[in-house]
Amino acid sequence: MLYTYLGFFGFTLLVIIYTSYKLRKDNLDTSNGYFLAGKSLTAPIIAGSMILTNISTEHLIGMNGSSYKNGIIVIAWEVTSAIALVIAAIFIIPRFMKMKLTTIPEFLEKRFDSQIRSIVAFLLMSSFVVTLLPIVLYSGAINIESIFDFSAIFSISKEQSLVYTVLVIGIIGSAYAIFGGLKAVAFSDTLNGVGLMLGGLLVPAIALYQIGNGNVFEGVSTIYNFAPKKFDIIGSEDSVLPFSTLFTGLMINQIYFWGMNQTIIQRAFGAKNLVEAQKGLIYTGVFKLFMPLIIVLPGLIGYYYFQEQHYDKPDLIYPLLVKKVLPTYLYGLFAAVILGAVLSTFNSVLNSASTIFCMDIYKKSFNKNISDKKLVYYGKISSVVLAVLSISVAPLVAYAPSGLYFLLQELNGIFFIPISSILVAGLFFKQINAVGAKAGLFFGFVFYILTSFVFKIDIHFVHLWGIEFVLNFIIMFVFSKMYATSKSNTEYEENLANNYEKSWSGINIAGSILVFLTILIYILLS
Repeated sequence: MLYTYLGFFGFTLLVIIYTSYKLRKDNLDTSNGYFLAGKSLTAPIIAGSMILTNISTEHLIGMNGSSYKNGIIVIAWEVTSAIALVIAAIFIIPRFMKMKLTTIPEFLEKRFDSQIRSIVAFLLMSSFVVTLLPIVLYSGAINIESIFDFSAIFSISKEQSLVYTVLVIGIIGSAYAIFGGLKAVAFSDTLNGVGLMLGGLLVPAIALYQIGNGNVFEGVSTIYNFAPKKFDIIGSEDSVLPFSTLFTGLMINQIYFWGMNQTIIQRAFGAKNLVEAQKGLIYTGVFKLFMPLIIVLPGLIGYYYFQEQHYDKPDLIYPLLVKKVLPTYLYGLFAAVILGAVLSTFNSVLNSASTIFCMDIYKKSFNKNISDKKLVYYGKISSVVLAVLSISVAPLVAYAPSGLYFLLQELNGIFFIPISSILVAGLFFKQINAVGAKAGLFFGFVFYILTSFVFKIDIHFVHLWGIEFVLNFIIMFVFSKMYATSKSNTEYEENLANNYEKSWSGINIAGSILVFLTILIYILLS
């Protein structure tokens, strides 16, 4: 047990010391320094932070649990991200960078009006507190508890142990976001990212080595032959994620997440320039093609070991696999990696939420002339409040019936699809005005709640995303036509035309290679 604690505290302290060293000369009293890392982030830091913001224990537990139960078909959540990142790098980020944005809602005010900025800011903050942050905290607590078994050590129930673990993780994660701002988040993410890649690959590597009697490739062949149906990447229309969803709502969700989601795209806003931002997105796309080795393959290995013993609780599979294959002296190091993954997502989302509150709600609506120092102070206070709310909601996630990852995606649809539709409209369709955007936003929000949670229409929720997206556009075009305004977008268009940002010369070649590799994965596994 001594090695477990040494590994855990050793790696955790290394991250803290490294991050503190990197921040020693930074001025965090300005909004630019606190919320955008002083516009100093380079491509590797952006990519590392994006991956760690995205990948947390709801992936390690939820995605592996889903692949254990449903097979390799769930890989679509990961590999299609690469295509979305290419689209974001070429078509979306250049527009945002030219406008020198701090937040996504800020774009909506420049394109439409201030009212829609406030509405979307409120919706985004609600989505962070109600869905993403609690699920991240709870799934992290499951993993930490499974490794250290605090319930046995302190003679308390599993439920009590999870609540206390959620509390501790929430406090530590809040400290990064509150005291260090985006730069602390980004640098801690990068080091934790290295740990996640190494630690995450160690689990399937050791398992396959053991299954194959010293030969990893023989291990892969063994688990494939044990259950070849689990490796069907196309699947059927009644599978958990039908192949057809790639052509309806899945890509819409991916483009929103990687190109328009504040928690992800804030790293690009903090880039030195557009070239570094675009490179960062492409590097992230490369990482996403390898992530299934960490968050899908272990679930398939888990099926080989446990068969259908835990079909009713698939989220237990990853912790069980870790305990089965890892030697005890690596538990602590792996627990630190898990904690890092949880903290990275938690503190990143918290930082983005406080940025939205300060820039899109407080400064815009209550005090336009607030000083930078005071704004940073309110950013810290809002982070504390949001953290407390998220920690309070987290234990309720225990009642999720269908697995953590799919619960997260289903709930995200409430917010992401309506918001993505008005962002796409604002970026690429001049005909849509503020009235149309508000009508589309309201319709999409109500439509998804009614069809998914009230009437429970028997259509896959990802297909519903696609249907809703199309209907939102019809509503937006109709209302924009009916309530045509005299307000012109001249100022917005001049802003894009006058602010020149040099693009990365290799973006088209790199993007084409990434898209080709994504398609190749599907060809090879079909």
